[in-house]
Amino acid sequence: MASLASRAHGVVTRTELLDAGVTRRQIAHRLRTGSLIAVFRGVYRVGHRAPSLEARYMAAVKAAGNEGVLSGLAAAHLLGLIKGTAPPPEVSARTARKIKGVRTRRRHLDRRDTTVWRGIPTTTLQRTLIDLSSVLSLNALAAAFHEASVRNRLKPEQVEARVTERLAGAEKLRRVLRGDAHATLSELERIFRKLLRGDGLDLPETNRPAGGRYVDCRWPQHKLTVELDSYRYHNTRHAWERDRRREREAYARGDQFRRYTYGDVTERAESVLTELRPLLTPPESRAASCSP
Repeated sequence: MASLASRAHGVVTRTELLDAGVTRRQIAHRLRTGSLIAVFRGVYRVGHRAPSLEARYMAAVKAAGNEGVLSGLAAAHLLGLIKGTAPPPEVSARTARKIKGVRTRRRHLDRRDTTVWRGIPTTTLQRTLIDLSSVLSLNALAAAFHEASVRNRLKPEQVEARVTERLAGAEKLRRVLRGDAHATLSELERIFRKLLRGDGLDLPETNRPAGGRYVDCRWPQHKLTVELDSYRYHNTRHAWERDRRREREAYARGDQFRRYTYGDVTERAESVLTELRPLLTPPESRAASCSP
């Protein structure tokens, strides 16, 4: 029984136990003694009273039946597309069951729209983003797509291939995929924009494609690209090599290129502004300021 549960974050169903040779009497005894803890009807946790988030989500999926998958905001949280407090379980299945504490949705998903993530059946990145398009704001949806592109190298065309015209949030999602949505995705970006705004400098386009890749900040009119380096996204060899490619690509398209860290923006802000002012000031304005 423990071996069976260990493969599913400590969660088993009554059917799985019976198939493994555990009798109904043994199940009832374990429920009385607390070695089995009922979560939903016919779904149990084995030997632990403080379930993980994965156990909570797995129990909801199992309660929905064999073809249930985690979906919606819960899937987005599990996949790392949204942050904050974990949403309540949300499950999609062919047959909608009323499960206390679980939002259930009756629908038949194509196999291309389902996967297994951290051992839990769930909707794919593409399908999850499509589902999010009808419930998230434009900025939040852009942030979710950015997470998928950074964490999993998801490409816009991979999502676009699964979008249909009947989708309620189709146009919103396509704006995100085209890079038309303004999205400030991190605290570092918010601080950086506030710094520029306070100095009266032009604000950049953020997280929009340039040369086939998303860049943190770009001023097309000034031919300037700025990358903001947070440790989270730049602490691996792959990230280091990717950053060098982005720098070469910026110069290749004729942009000036600058890279700033969190410390630069928060502790050495005046040095950053001193460097950026001439780059973000039109030549005629610089000439006027220098004339007697």
